[in-house]
Formats: sequence, C-alpha cells, structure tokens
Amino acid sequence: MMDADARLFDSLGFQWDRSSVNREIPVHDVARAVWRYQRSLPEFVWDAAVLEGNPFTYPEVQTLMEGITVGGHKVSDERQVLNLAEAGRELVTVVKSGEFRLDKATSDRFHQIIARDEALEAGHFRGEGSLTLTPGVSLGEYGRYLPPQTVPGGENLRQIHAEGLRALDDEADDPFEQAIAYFLFGALQQFYFDGNKRTARNMMNGHLVSHGIDAISVPAARRVEFNRAMVDFFRTKNGTEMFAFLASCHPDLSFP
Repeated sequence: MMDADARLFDSLGFQWDRSSVNREIPVHDVARAVWRYQRSLPEFVWDAAVLEGNPFTYPEVQTLMEGITVGGHKVSDERQVLNLAEAGRELVTVVKSGEFRLDKATSDRFHQIIARDEALEAGHFRGEGSLTLTPGVSLGEYGRYLPPQTVPGGENLRQIHAEGLRALDDEADDPFEQAIAYFLFGALQQFYFDGNKRTARNMMNGHLVSHGIDAISVPAARRVEFNRAMVDFFRTKNGTEMFAFLASCHPDLSFP
C-alpha cells in the first residue's frame, strides 16, 4: 500500500517536506477570521493585482472599490481589480453561509468571477468547452512548463482534480497544510486557461477562513520573491519552499 507522502505526490504532482510545515498557526472563530478578511480586502485585492502586473496603486484600488472610477488606466486593468474585489466578497458570502467547499464547483464559481474578462472559457476546466489548446507557463530563462494536456470533454483534468482532493482529505488532516497544498496543486495543474493562481489562492483562503484561520495575502513588496519561488516550484515539483514562503506571509507569523 502506498504511504501518505507517496500518495500525495502521485495525486497532486508535487512533494514537500511535511515535517517542516508550520502546524502552530492560530485557529480562531470563523466569524473573526471572516471579519479580518473583510477588513483587509482592499489590501488583498491590491496585492493580487500587483502580482499580475496591474499598475493600480493601493489608494486607487480603495477608491475603485468604493464605487468611484479612477482615470488614466486601461479598462482591462480596472476590470481585473473589480473582479478580484467581487471574488473576495463572494468568498465572504460563501463562507458565511457555510457553503464553502474545497471542490470543483466552488473553484469554477470563483474562476468565473476572477477571470471572466481575461481567460478563455471562464468558469470551467480546460477541455470542457470548445477549445482544446494546451497553454504553457513561462519560466523565463528555464523555458516553459507544460501542464496536463487539454483533451475534449476535460475528463482527465476532472479526474486529476478529484484524486487530488481525495488524497488531501485522506492523507493531510491539517487545514493549513491542505489549503497551501491546494493552492500549489491548482497552480501546477493549470485547470483553467488563465487565472489559475488567483483562483487557487481564493480557494486556499476560503479553506483557511472557513476553519477559523486568517487568510494569506502575498504582499506586493514580495512579488519578485514569490515569482522566483514559483518558478523553482514548477521546475522541481517540490513545494517545501513555497510552504515556508506562504507561511511567512500569514498575518500571525509575518511582521511589518
């Protein structure tokens, strides 16, 4: 019988040093975690936008989220910010209602909002629509990472996703570990044509907040560090560094 680490690697497509995962992350009341996420939503939106190369400043994001237009920007950049904000509010709604699940339906729901103005066929996995191209991920000087092939109907990606979720549920019982592993899983497998990291981070945070754990935002100031660590992750299929990086971004562990 396959041991837990081997099954996780086989199902998710990557490994990590499970003994190094921080298991002392404070757990609070779900309502408190939701309140803190809502209070910090403009910061979460700005951080996520900066990771995408969006030029909106933090004050401009705050202004836009208050319903006031900001001049001098591309419509596409404005839509990206508004979609990130809407996805954040949707996360709050889903968690408050007790409907959040670490599943495909919830991921599709977030992706439809986050990537509807950018991704091909937003709201469902590659292959479930009419397109069957397989996009790669640029790794700069290291070339491109190619995810699983897009096949008509998308059954291969649905199977990968379902098996990954089963492995996380069976072999990793710590919500913090599950959440970060899911983010890396979604980023690596590229279930959608675009918006994978944004969608997977939303899922990660939904899982954290629904368990009373404060959400994680990758600070805009750490964009270069994040991108470098993600390139290494795609190249090596080892998530140990990314686990440590994301833990260091957690509000209970990071410092100004």
